[in-house]
Amino acid sequence: RYEYHWADGTNIKKPIKCSAPKYIDYLMTWVQDQLDDETLFPSKIGVPFPKNFMSVAKTILKRLFRVYAHIYHQHFDSVMRLQEEAHLNTSFKHFIFFVQ
Repeated sequence: RYEYHWADGTNIKKPIKCSAPKYIDYLMTWVQDQLDDETLFPSKIGVPFPKNFMSVAKTILKRLFRVYAHIYHQHFDSVMRLQEEAHLNTSFKHFIFFVQ
């Protein structure tokens, strides 16, 4: 019922259709690449963050939120059958507190 489209602006400039698992795979790889980029997330003391840091961080968090939305919308019955809803809710709660 739903279409997922991925574009990272670098390797895939025009959004491509993909399955939810592939979208999440693209997303997690892209997020890791962002976190590993020293120009975006400097690890050395005294090196300033770039001017576009907040924009990049908001994009990362917005896209990660979509993963939670997908899990809650498409897989919550399975989560409940496994009796893991407390873990999912706690993880999501920590994510929201971090974002705020």
